[in-house]
Order: sequence, then C-alpha cells, then structure tokens
Amino acid sequence: MLDVIAGSASVLVDIRKYDGSLSALWTAARLGEDEHGVWLGTARGVPVSSAGGSWTSRFAYVMVVPRGEWWTATFCVAPGPEMYCDVCTVPEWNADGTVLRTVDLDLDVVRPHGGEARIEDEDEFAEHRLRYGYPDSVIGKARQTCAWLMEAGCRDGDGVEPFASVYRYWLDLIE
Repeated sequence: MLDVIAGSASVLVDIRKYDGSLSALWTAARLGEDEHGVWLGTARGVPVSSAGGSWTSRFAYVMVVPRGEWWTATFCVAPGPEMYCDVCTVPEWNADGTVLRTVDLDLDVVRPHGGEARIEDEDEFAEHRLRYGYPDSVIGKARQTCAWLMEAGCRDGDGVEPFASVYRYWLDLIE
C-alpha cells in the first residue's frame, strides 16, 4: 500500500469555503488518470488541517477529480463511507499539477457501505448561501449537481461510473 503511494507524485489538496477560509488541507498521492478524471489516494493516518482543528485520516480512501464538473467523489475503505461526494466549484489545478483547489459548497451526497445514497449538510448549505452570499447561479448549479449525484450514485449496476464500480480498481491500489 505505502509503496504505491510513496512512489506517486504528491498533491496538496486545498479546499476552501466560499469566503476563502480553510475547509480542509492535506497531501494526497496522484495515482493516475482515466476517462473519469484524476485519481488521488490518501493513506490512513495522513494529517488533515481545517478551520476547526487538525486530525489524521481514519481510513484509506481515493478521490476522483473530474474535469470541468462541480463535484469530487471520495471512496473509502470500511469503516468510512463507501462514497462521499462533495458539491464544489469546478476543481482547479496549478500549472504543474501539484496543487488542487476547490470551494466546498457544503452539499454532500453520501453512500455508506451496503446502504443507499443520501444528501447531507443541506442546513449548512442554506446557512452558508446567506452568510457568504452565494450568487443565484452558484445556488442553482449546486442544487443541480447534488440532484445528479443522487441519481448517479445509486448502488452497483444502478449507478453510473465512476460511482458503480470503477473506483474499486483505484481503491485496491492503496488498500
């Protein structure tokens, strides 16, 4: 597990709130790329910083960063959620691909292992859209993306890739 991650290029994942404050910051390994986007891997025990404090990742996971979309998706080993999608602004890379930046728009679509997808943090979205003054276009795109993720993130053959099974290949690289 650690050899694959250690041999991969390092990426700083910098996620902010709409006002520019820190949401989460950690270093991941660039595992590769496919038609779904760039895949990053994070081992168990990686330090994570946030506005609320610091911690270490409790389980290994992979994140797919799609091109031009308003979301990222994380797939975790148990006991973490099988799928955790963040509705966010379109992720942006720096010139050499070593820094990933996006703005967390609070809405999440989560699918526990063996369970069905559900929306989380609608209350936080409602609060932050007022506090940070999300423009109507951002509110509309966030809601549209969240609805699409709920459909796409259905279990196994009922969902679309990478949510149905493709992520398992990438997750196997770090387990």
